[in-house]
Amino acid sequence: MVEKGGKAEARKGSLLDSIETTADVKIPQDPLTRVIGQDHAVEIARLAARQHRHLLLVGPPGTGKSMIGQALGFYLPKPKQEIQVVHNPQNPERPFIEILTEDEARAFEAGRAVAEGELLPPENVPRKVAEQLGYLCPNCGAYSAPEDAVCPKCEKRKSGQVGMENQPFGDLLGNVIEVTLSQLGGGKKSVKTTRNLNGREEVVTYERAGDKIKLMDQKAMEKTRQMEKVSPRKILVPLKRKSFILATGASETELLGDVRHDPYGGHPQLGTPPYERVVAGSIHEAHEGVLFIDELPHLGALQRYILTAMQEKHFPIAGRHPQSAGASVKVDKVPCDFIFVGACNIQDLPHILSPVRSRIVGSGYEVLMDITMKETKENADRLVQFFAQEIEMDRRIPHASHAAVKELLKEAKRRAQAIDGKKGAYTLRLRELGGVVRTAGDMSVLEKANSIEPEHVKQAIKRSKSAEEQIKERYGSYYGGLARDITGAQKSQSPYNFWDSHINDDYKGYE
Repeated sequence: MVEKGGKAEARKGSLLDSIETTADVKIPQDPLTRVIGQDHAVEIARLAARQHRHLLLVGPPGTGKSMIGQALGFYLPKPKQEIQVVHNPQNPERPFIEILTEDEARAFEAGRAVAEGELLPPENVPRKVAEQLGYLCPNCGAYSAPEDAVCPKCEKRKSGQVGMENQPFGDLLGNVIEVTLSQLGGGKKSVKTTRNLNGREEVVTYERAGDKIKLMDQKAMEKTRQMEKVSPRKILVPLKRKSFILATGASETELLGDVRHDPYGGHPQLGTPPYERVVAGSIHEAHEGVLFIDELPHLGALQRYILTAMQEKHFPIAGRHPQSAGASVKVDKVPCDFIFVGACNIQDLPHILSPVRSRIVGSGYEVLMDITMKETKENADRLVQFFAQEIEMDRRIPHASHAAVKELLKEAKRRAQAIDGKKGAYTLRLRELGGVVRTAGDMSVLEKANSIEPEHVKQAIKRSKSAEEQIKERYGSYYGGLARDITGAQKSQSPYNFWDSHINDDYKGYE
C-alpha cells in the first residue's frame, strides 16, 4: 500500500518503485503489522493474545521482542475489574481485598465524586464565609492562605485572631500566642450556612480545601454519610489502566508491591492506617493485561515469584523491609491474572529457571526470533515501511528520498552477510539499522537538506561503526589499540603488560 495525496490506494509492483520519499509510505495502525520480518513470532503473538497464553521471546537485541510484547496489549479487551484494599476493623494489619466489576467501579467513582463536593476559589463564596474560614482579611479585604494568621498585606490578624493588647499579661504572652496562631492559622475549618437555590433554601457546608474552598450541598452531604457507613478503602489497581506493564529491571518492591513505612506505626490518631500504605506491584498492575520483562534472567531469584503469580493468578502484598512498620502488614490474594511475556538473548537462555520455562511451555510458547529475511521485493517493501516508521517516530529528521532508501537497503544486505553470514538476505537487527536512519537524518539536518539523500546515508554508515570496529581500523586490533592508548602510569599497572613483561623482558606489553 502507498499513499496518493495522503490516502492509501492499491498498487502493483514493489513499494520502492511507487514512492518518491518515505513520506509516501502509509504506516499501519496495527502495532503487530509494524513488526518487520518476524512472521512466525507475530502469528504466535496474535494467538497468545486471543487465547491468553504466555510467551518467551529469544533472540539478539533489536529484532522486535519489545515491540511484540507491547503490541499484545493492543489486542486485549479493556480491563473490567478494579481492585480495592479495604480496612479491616478487627485486624487493621490484615486489610481485605475487594474486586469490583466495571459497573460497580463506575458507580463507586460517581458516588465519590458527588461526596467530594465542588471546589471553589475563595473569591467565589460569600465574603462572610471566606472570612470565617480564614481566607479573607476583615481589615483590608485581601485574600490569603488560611494558614496565615496575619494578613500578608496589612499585617493585622485575620478573622478569629484575638488581640492581646488589652489582655492581662499581654505584653508577656502576646508574642508566644502570635507565633502559635501563625503556625496553626486562623478561622474555622468548616462553616455551615444556608443558600437559596432556584427559589428553595438548602443547608450547605463550606470547608477548607487547601487554596480552594469545598462546597458541600445536601446531596453531597447525604452521599458522604452513606460512604462513611462503608468500610474505609483505597483503590489499589484502578479500572482505567494500561494493558501493558513494562517491568524490565524492576526491583523486588516494584515487581511485587510493598507497604510503606509509617514512623508512627499506624497509630490510630497519629499514623496512617495500614490499608492506605499498601502499594501494588507490577504483577498486580498487569492484572487482565500483559506483564513484559526483557532480559528476564537478570531477575535472578525473583523469577520464582513470577512463577507463583503465573500459577496462582494472585499474589500477596506485604512489607518487604524488616525495619519498616509495614513489615507486619499483609494483604492476601491480590489478583494478578496476566499474560506474561519474557524476553532474553540466546546466551542467557540457560539462566532462566527451569520451572518458569516449564510454565511458559505448558501454557504458552517459546519463540526464536529471526535475524535475517530473504532478499525479495516483498521484504524490501517491509524494510521501506520500517524506514518510514523510524522517521515518523523520531519526528526530528526529514524523510528519505528514493535513492537514499536504496542505499539503506544495500546496508541491510551488507549487514546480513557481515554479521550473520547470510548472502541474498536483509538483516533483521533493526535497532542498529534504525540508528543509521537517524544518523543520516541528522546529517541532512546539519546540511539543511529537505530530505535524506544517499550521501547522508554513506556518512551515517561511517559514523555508526562500533567502537571496536573503529579501534580495529585505526590500530589493527583491539589489543593493539589498548597498548598504544594507555599512559605510562597505566601501563605499569596493566595486568596485560605485567604478564607479558614476565614472559619476555625484551617485549614490553603490546608495544
